[in-house]
Amino acid sequence: MGVFKDDLEANTYLAGIFELAMKDGPLSDELAASGVVLQVNYTDPQTQITIDMPNKDVFIGACGMKPTVEMFMTADMGNQFWLGKLNLAVAMSRGQIRAKGPVPKILKLVPVAKKLFPRYAELLRDNGRDDLLGA
Repeated sequence: MGVFKDDLEANTYLAGIFELAMKDGPLSDELAASGVVLQVNYTDPQTQITIDMPNKDVFIGACGMKPTVEMFMTADMGNQFWLGKLNLAVAMSRGQIRAKGPVPKILKLVPVAKKLFPRYAELLRDNGRDDLLGA
């Protein structure tokens, strides 16, 4: 069993961080400029999150959007990434994370994503999940 008890909890944090990003003017503008529609498929628990960066929108579950890039990982890997404890490029090279589509577009977004690491930790703390900070 992973660090999240179910898909609802995983979505609270893994989709929640993208929802926060889309509400942050300068940050959402940086993400929108990428033109990327990112779909992240998580397992353990299973959930799908699609981030339409150009239109600053986040969809949980199946949606009809065609992603620019699809990523596949466990929810634990997603948690590790947002805690700043997982190097995306290294995890991809080790096969811990798989991607379909133009991977360089996603790697270019990592510096922008790093700006969200403190906010992810804050989101966990605000919801009483300090236990995940050391996960």
